[in-house]
Amino acid sequence: MSAHVREFFAAVTRIAAEIDVAAIERLAGELAMVRERGGRLFLLGAGGSAGNCSHAVNDFRKLCGIEAYSPVDNVSELTARTNDEGWDTVFAGWLEVSRLCDKDALLIFSVGGGDAERNVSVNLVRAIDLAKQRGAKVFGIVGRDSGYTARQGDVVVVIPTVNPEWVTPLSEGMQGVVWHSLVSHPELQIRKTKW
Repeated sequence: MSAHVREFFAAVTRIAAEIDVAAIERLAGELAMVRERGGRLFLLGAGGSAGNCSHAVNDFRKLCGIEAYSPVDNVSELTARTNDEGWDTVFAGWLEVSRLCDKDALLIFSVGGGDAERNVSVNLVRAIDLAKQRGAKVFGIVGRDSGYTARQGDVVVVIPTVNPEWVTPLSEGMQGVVWHSLVSHPELQIRKTKW
């Protein structure tokens, strides 16, 4: 019998013990302020993180009353922009049409957080740059403290690296744990779940 499952869940336990809960609390407060000022929350991510964005948009809207959107939910526009303009600017182009402004915020879900020099998740880098130009807040839940999101964001929760071989699955899995802690936070949740 393999020890993989036991080791994987031991890694999850370590992350839960080591994660910066103060950063999560700060993020809850910042998200409450976005709602109070009538701002919108734009969730950005690629790959598995894109799927997390779609789920989180539902939770922030339904449970917290925050106007939230993600460009990954419109596959027609996403692929048209990718085809016509390129993957690097797909999120920034979408945010421009959405009239991103200083009341709004980005919430980045990513393993690495973007790195223009390495040509990884450059679409996140361009979106963050646009947000900074427009005075919008930048938040993140990422798996690396060395990426662009962690370096440029206003409040970023970094998933501790407890096993370098599992950075992606642990980061993407813990994104769900962190956003669920946020949408059930008493400062944010305004509607109860059914169960």
